Amino acid sequence: MGNEAIVPLDPQWPRLSLAQAQGLLTAPGAPFEMESVDIRGVPTRVWKNAPPSLRVITQLVRAYGMRDFTVYEGERVSFEANYRATCHIARRLVALGVGKGDRVALAMRNLPEWPAIFFAAASIGAIVVPLNAWWTGSEIDYAVRDSGAKILFVDGERDARLKDCYGDWPALEAVVVSRGAGPSAVRLEDWLGGANDWAGLDDVGLPEVEVAPDDDVTIFYTSGTTGSPKGALGTHRNLITNVLSSGYCAARTTLRRGETPASPPEPKRGLLVIPLFHVTACSASLMGAVVTGSTLYFMRKWDAAQAMDLIQRERIQLTGGVPTIAWQLLEHPEREQYDLSSLESVSYGGAPSAPELVKRIREAFGAQPGNGWGMTETMATVTLHSGEEYLARPTSAGPPVPVADLKIMDADGKVELPVGEVGELWARGPMIVKGYWNKPEATAETFVDGWVRTGDLARLDEEGYLYIVDRAKDMVIRGGENIYSSEVENVLYAHPAVTDCALIGLPHRVLGEEPAAVVHLAPGAQAGEAELQDWVRARLAAFKVPVAIRFVSEVLPRNAQGKILKRELHALFAEEAAA
Repeated sequence: MGNEAIVPLDPQWPRLSLAQAQGLLTAPGAPFEMESVDIRGVPTRVWKNAPPSLRVITQLVRAYGMRDFTVYEGERVSFEANYRATCHIARRLVALGVGKGDRVALAMRNLPEWPAIFFAAASIGAIVVPLNAWWTGSEIDYAVRDSGAKILFVDGERDARLKDCYGDWPALEAVVVSRGAGPSAVRLEDWLGGANDWAGLDDVGLPEVEVAPDDDVTIFYTSGTTGSPKGALGTHRNLITNVLSSGYCAARTTLRRGETPASPPEPKRGLLVIPLFHVTACSASLMGAVVTGSTLYFMRKWDAAQAMDLIQRERIQLTGGVPTIAWQLLEHPEREQYDLSSLESVSYGGAPSAPELVKRIREAFGAQPGNGWGMTETMATVTLHSGEEYLARPTSAGPPVPVADLKIMDADGKVELPVGEVGELWARGPMIVKGYWNKPEATAETFVDGWVRTGDLARLDEEGYLYIVDRAKDMVIRGGENIYSSEVENVLYAHPAVTDCALIGLPHRVLGEEPAAVVHLAPGAQAGEAELQDWVRARLAAFKVPVAIRFVSEVLPRNAQGKILKRELHALFAEEAAA
């Protein structure tokens, strides 16, 4: 359990222990001082200096003025321009009758208008519902209906996919299309012009609305292992907690190295390649960039060569998101042709990663690797470490931030297990969401007295570092995208030839995992691999389609409780597992 460093570390590291660094950073009067507040009846440690709401953040960051906030191809939007666009959208929403608690759905790729729409809705007390832009029409249909969205913002691609559904959503009152020309929708450009025009918008300010820290602000959908997707209901405090949690971890790493953290933090240039509809991008990356005055660069579609060209041209300092990104940069045959020396940090979470990756990031780029653990129900960051902390423990997800608590519980959730033992990970803190939208039973099962039962199997070491061992929830994570086995299995079961099936994850060096299926066909029935893959592809997003399907003559092996013994199925994919 101790030090497992895979690269040589400074023999003087660490200058401070975790406890010493935390003591300095959280002392009375220090930037990361804590206090206890009551959250839904549970006394909870919070960051004392956290802004009270996203509305306040929206107004404060105007101070960054003409500094670039978002850059997308030929569009450069300053903080001032984004603020003006945000205010105009907010006032349009109020004119459309949107008030506190109303749901505003958002389905588009990473574009400059995404954060403007997000902060506009949040600033008037509405609940933003970021929808996975990769979802099929039926998947988005469920989320729009379940959330009861009143307004839907889409880009042109989503408009083309969804326009036939608009009339089927009873709560939906208006659709606003960006970069499209839907005949049944309002054009965002009619409100704002193009992104490069926003700086010239009138300074109208935000509508007057009272917004409190524990008011609802987001619904992020996360599929469960059974049944329909669940919408995690987040608060302003949930998202803002991440801002200080990320800042704290950066300061702790610097202190333990023997250096003095910058105050205020230095603005950075970051390449954001993970979608903003994920909590990692929205709650961790976007919030951190806004508060520190950093610049976010968007790409229309991930391409490693284009990313390296962008890093070189714009002197990008931060990137990452999921291990896939790092691997593709490291292993690109043309990497040596680009000057990537500006990279200071490559951080990721959301998918398994090999210790080898940690080492290679440091050796190839001279950058600090970073990793952490969180989930939709924790609004991203619960644990985080980078630099020497991560290099010393490359199989760990880091220690919890000071406002969070972790514990390892037995299978029944009754007994807390000792240090080093594997059990179910429970987490508590101001980043934990309120519960699941419209699902009181699922909420009661998952959220217990301020704790969230994560479904992850994990252990903690003697210093509190977290090690994720396995997932109790039946899920495959492909390049940071969650694929819930039951969802794919249910689609396969719907095929007339299939009588038994299971989805498993195949180890993949770059993506972490890929989905694969084992199928037993009905007597006399016929179906091939390509046919079943096409069957799934027609009903679910492309990243959920099994990359391989194996057919067995007998029903799948099960335990005494009737659950399929998935570990026994991996031998059928020996070739893929070695990829």
